[in-house]
Order: sequence, then C-alpha cells, then structure tokens
Amino acid sequence: MSNLLIEPILCRAGTMDNYSWLITDQASNQSAIIDPSEAEPIIQRCQAKNIRPQYIFNTHHHYDHTDANEELKSLYNAKVIGGAHDINRIPGIDIGLEDGDTFNLGDSQAQIIRVDGHTIGHILWYFPENKALFTGDTLFNLCIGGLFEGTAEQMFYSLEKIKALPGDTKFYPGHEYTIHGMGFAQYYNPNSQILKQYIETAMQKIRNHQPVAPITLGIEKQCNPYLQAVTPLALQKLCNE
Repeated sequence: MSNLLIEPILCRAGTMDNYSWLITDQASNQSAIIDPSEAEPIIQRCQAKNIRPQYIFNTHHHYDHTDANEELKSLYNAKVIGGAHDINRIPGIDIGLEDGDTFNLGDSQAQIIRVDGHTIGHILWYFPENKALFTGDTLFNLCIGGLFEGTAEQMFYSLEKIKALPGDTKFYPGHEYTIHGMGFAQYYNPNSQILKQYIETAMQKIRNHQPVAPITLGIEKQCNPYLQAVTPLALQKLCNE
C-alpha cells in the first residue's frame, strides 16, 4: 500500500474556514491539491514543502472550492480533475470523471463516488487503500452540507453511500464547521458518551487552531444525526429544523 501524506491548508480563515487538502503519494512524490479555495496559503505551503502539485482535484463547482484553480494550474502546469457533470462549471477543468471511475495519484488510487445533494454532480475522492475520504461539502463533522441544488432524498442516498464505506475510513471535509453541528448533535444524542468525548476532543483542537478532521466514519455515524436518519423523510425533517 502506498503511503498518502495528507496536510490541511486553512483558507478563508475566519469567514468560510475552508479546508484545502495537500495530498502526496510518497512512493511517487506526486501531489494534488483538493478544492483549492485561495491561492496564497496553498502556494506558501507548497513552497515550504518544496512541492509542485501535478493535479488539482475538485469535489464540486462552488467558487470557494475552485477559486484558485486557474492560478495554481498556470503556476504549476497542473491538470484540473473534477466531476463530469461539472465539466462546464469548474474553472480550468481538464478531465471530468463519472461515478465509479478511478484516478491514480502515483501509486495511490482514488475511486470517484457521485453524491448529489449539496450540488448535482458533487463527487467524493475515496482512497480505499489509504482509508481516506475527501467529502467536500457533502459531509462535515457533526453536520452535512446545505441542499443548494439537490433534494433531501438525493442527499439521503448519497449519505447511504458514505455509510456503506468501512468504518475505519477517515474523512476530510471541505470546511471547519464542527462547532455549527455540536448543539444539534447533542440534542439528538443527549446521553452519548462517544459524542461527549468527540466534542471535548474537538474543542481542544479548535482552541489549539487545529483541524478537527479527520474522524473515522465509524465514530461519525454514532454522533452525526444526519447519518442516523433511516429514511429520506427523516433526513428531510432534520434539514428543515
């Protein structure tokens, strides 16, 4: 198994608190930026690590996940890869991938999982051998993304795809929104000791200016009320509250 090095880069700090992810396949030294929100902090991190990313991986077309695409593409001569449905909506896109496609970053292989809901055509980047899942704006810590284009029913079946993945898979979301989900999670799981520990650990990381992610899907399923919805109607009710 190739070792995938994963580093968070906080963008739009204090406003949208996006996470772009710098990932490097250590066997080949090939690197990619996932959802580059703004160029400056990403360029600074790449310079500090002496990395020239060969790829830009997008999860969806929203500007706070694609704003730095063209600048980084020009600077590094990087290929931009996203979902096929977003082929006319992602700046600088070179390759559009369909649900079930695979894409190799050196020796690390990603599987593409389409997850309509937040947007239509949103994709996840799932590295099964590395037990890593990049969820963009579909799944956050203790909450999910808003339904900008899709329906609650579509989001429900997208979350079912995530829930079917191995429980030891770690997920890496596109924003630091953990605090936003805490109260809702506590309301639905008031006696959960696992959630209590989750929140205590999360708050310690936040106070130390560290990302809460990654969390395993196994833990997230026990704490995130949106992942506990058993029907599309139940998810719709959660989304309406």
